[in-house]
Amino acid sequence: MEKGNQSSSDFILLGLLPRNHTGLFLLLLVILVFSLSLFGNSAMIHLIRVDSRLHTPMYFLLSQLSLMDLMYISTTVPKMTFNFLSGQKSISFLGCGVQCFFFVSLACSEGLLLAFMAYDRFVAICHPLHYPIRMNKTMCLKMIIGSWILGSINSLAHTVYALHIPYCQSRSINHFFCNVPAMLLLACMDTLVYEYLVFVSANLFLLFPFLGITASYGRVLYAVFHMRSKEGKKKAFSTCSTHLTVVAFYYAPFAYTYLRPRSLHSPTEDKILAVFYTILTPMLNPIIYSLRNKEVLGAMTRVFGVFSSRKM
Repeated sequence: MEKGNQSSSDFILLGLLPRNHTGLFLLLLVILVFSLSLFGNSAMIHLIRVDSRLHTPMYFLLSQLSLMDLMYISTTVPKMTFNFLSGQKSISFLGCGVQCFFFVSLACSEGLLLAFMAYDRFVAICHPLHYPIRMNKTMCLKMIIGSWILGSINSLAHTVYALHIPYCQSRSINHFFCNVPAMLLLACMDTLVYEYLVFVSANLFLLFPFLGITASYGRVLYAVFHMRSKEGKKKAFSTCSTHLTVVAFYYAPFAYTYLRPRSLHSPTEDKILAVFYTILTPMLNPIIYSLRNKEVLGAMTRVFGVFSSRKM
């Protein structure tokens, strides 16, 4: 078996779930989460597109977050499901590269987008008179395009490097998708310098945006507590707490995974953490933003007729 792996350019994904009844049950849960994520994020994009009351910078950025989550979960779950149901574990060299590129690109782009969303709330609450100027349509487009471009460039560099590493032993990746840190364990060369670059990249796309978000919301919360209007204070606090909840779900497992030295990692722990940021978070984001946002709930009533029975 080992020789077969060496003679082929394909990789082997060892997967996440055991091939038994428990694994099948867990896979059904994953498929359910995947379906909810597809529905929730698609519905959010549709709501923001068709409801004119949501045609604001905040919801424009939110629609991009939903699009990223939609693509994000689609990068890993379908392949994992197919491998489990078919009994296969292989992924082609090109397929691994494509999966790696989209995963890293979307992860980095989403980290930057969350920081821009925090800046949007900072300007709206702390500098409301300047908001139409600072957060106009052009600025929103620059934020969105910048997130996609920077995330893609960073991802391309990591993907090209990962695919050019000499793999002289097993090509069995102890993960359920082509994750670069898991692939580095198979290299027959010293990857210490590259691991340092991964750490630097994680700081640029995770730590620094998180610090920016923390600073922005620190100033925002200070402004909220000094508001005179109780209604305005309640609305601003609800918006901030909603975004901070999403930020916590996104950054915590990523930071714990990519900002630690490799000696402290374990394959099982890395896979469990990956479930949070690749499967659960894309499902939770639209739920959090819809259930805790009156404007989104109002749009759901107008577009889909949801909750209309409560008014009767």
